[in-house]
Amino acid sequence: MGFGVAEGPDIESDWHNFSALNIPSHHPARDDHDTFYLPATDGGRPRVLRTHTSPVQVRTMLDQPPPIRVIVPGRTFRADHDATHSPMFHQCEGLVIDRDITLGHLKGCLIDFLRAFFGIATLPVRFRASYFPFTEPSMEVDIAWNRRTGEIGAGSDWLEILGSGMVHPKVLANCGIDPREWQGFAFGMGIERITMLKHGIPDLRPFYESDLRWLRHYGSSPFAPASLHEGMGG
Repeated sequence: MGFGVAEGPDIESDWHNFSALNIPSHHPARDDHDTFYLPATDGGRPRVLRTHTSPVQVRTMLDQPPPIRVIVPGRTFRADHDATHSPMFHQCEGLVIDRDITLGHLKGCLIDFLRAFFGIATLPVRFRASYFPFTEPSMEVDIAWNRRTGEIGAGSDWLEILGSGMVHPKVLANCGIDPREWQGFAFGMGIERITMLKHGIPDLRPFYESDLRWLRHYGSSPFAPASLHEGMGG
């Protein structure tokens, strides 16, 4: 689809991680029980272990002029730990900035990806109105599944799988991009989460236990092909 790959630091400023993304000072994501803060230095605001990979979107928009089309994979950190959450996990986000970008482009991109990733050419995908500070309008993305059997693409139930939306004009302006001339879309997902769904893995913690038998069982060769018509190697 023409995306490049962008990466950024694990330790971020408050501005890159929150303020530039239109996340207000009272937002619960800024609370100590959700975010790992580092000791403040020189009387400034404390830096954070990034809570999402979205700061790389900010850095990309600051570093290069549009048009922009990047995928942002990387580690993220949140104060949460149980069978489906880890203090350190991975996200993958996408950002497209260009002239005349619409929700139709976003929907086509994500439908193609999800059908390729799960290997189901007719996978039902639903877009549902939601709210994120950094996109407007915002949409949750659901896929069809069977609640009783856990089968993806079957049944009459819906499973939320990722968030998306059109980049908020304030975020564009914060990054020096004129929202009257440019617009775009963004999306983000948990890499472990979609892997667990694809392979029916019930517990997140074995991802980090370094059991080679487990890793070999669920892993895929780095040389395995990944294409829209073949699906992604598992």
